[in-house]
Amino acid sequence: MPYYPILVDLTGKKAVVVGGGQVGQRKIETLLKYGAKVQVISMELTSELRRYVEEGEITYLGREFKREHIDGAFLVIAATDDPSLNHDVSACAREKGILVNAVDQPLDCTFIVPSILKRGDLVIAVSTSGKSPTIAKKIRKDLENRYGREYEIFLVLLGKLRGEVLRKGFSQEENKGIFERLVNSPILEMMRKEEWDGIALLLTEILHRPISKEKIFEYLKAE
Repeated sequence: MPYYPILVDLTGKKAVVVGGGQVGQRKIETLLKYGAKVQVISMELTSELRRYVEEGEITYLGREFKREHIDGAFLVIAATDDPSLNHDVSACAREKGILVNAVDQPLDCTFIVPSILKRGDLVIAVSTSGKSPTIAKKIRKDLENRYGREYEIFLVLLGKLRGEVLRKGFSQEENKGIFERLVNSPILEMMRKEEWDGIALLLTEILHRPISKEKIFEYLKAE
């Protein structure tokens, strides 16, 4: 089945995870990283999840799954070692029109989670549409060597410069030319080598105004 790729804002949204083992913990930690309000249901919790509950980072709803637990949820993840329970959780979520992922049970999923490479605001998601998560993970690891931290830094700089360029009131074609020169310049490689003086000279040439090394650091620090 083809899946529609999408990036979703989970900030403040209710996410329910059924299963408090190692798999559930990994799912919960990822959801927390993206700002979800996580609630968990499980017979047992890992020591780390118990700590999250005690510190108020997640909410523990009890040992047994109940249909009302997922009311108002944006998404549900079934991550128990009981395929039958995972299926029941999925069926309940589907009835309520809630997105659901059942770990290692693609037929019980309305969404799947890709293997993710994140460099700041750069997000690269790799998926095999559920056919082989292992291959997706391998490809993601290969990409880690190709896309280093310099991409994170470069995106911060581009975001700052883009705002300034757009405020200048240039034509669309002029803006496009500047942005293409920035992206196609050797700045990424120079950042990898920390050649900040050279980057400042290159930006001065592209933007037609003086840009110092200190100004670049100011841009990056402001983020």
